[in-house]
Amino acid sequence: MSSDREMQTKEARRHNRPAWNSLHPLVYGAAVSLVFWFVAVSWIFFSGFADMQLVLWIVTFFFLMVIAIPSAIWLTARRHDSEDPGKRMSLRDWVSGDLDTAQGRRKASSAVIEMLLPIAAGAFGMTALGLVFYVVAAGSPSP
Repeated sequence: MSSDREMQTKEARRHNRPAWNSLHPLVYGAAVSLVFWFVAVSWIFFSGFADMQLVLWIVTFFFLMVIAIPSAIWLTARRHDSEDPGKRMSLRDWVSGDLDTAQGRRKASSAVIEMLLPIAAGAFGMTALGLVFYVVAAGSPSP
């Protein structure tokens, strides 16, 4: 019986949380930072090889477009936003609410983790791969 009461209380608390239909600007900033990290690490560890130059330029251009197009759309929407810039919400307030997505309403904190986790895995993975590649190349004898 108390289980039903607890479930109703938990659902009522969740039901009363604010819902957002867009990501917080700091989330976009974190995603862009992770993409820049991925590209920078790629250049740092793999640019010393002549065969890799073209591939690195293509990857850099691709990620530049991945960042530039959504940024242009976001800046255009922000310019035409009627909300007062001084009334921007804090990240803590935003994370405490829900996020409306095409698949339904999710906790904002879960949605951020699900969005940033693959990008962070790519950046950290490229860092680890580059470090291993560097250590192995440094330990091998020169021809």
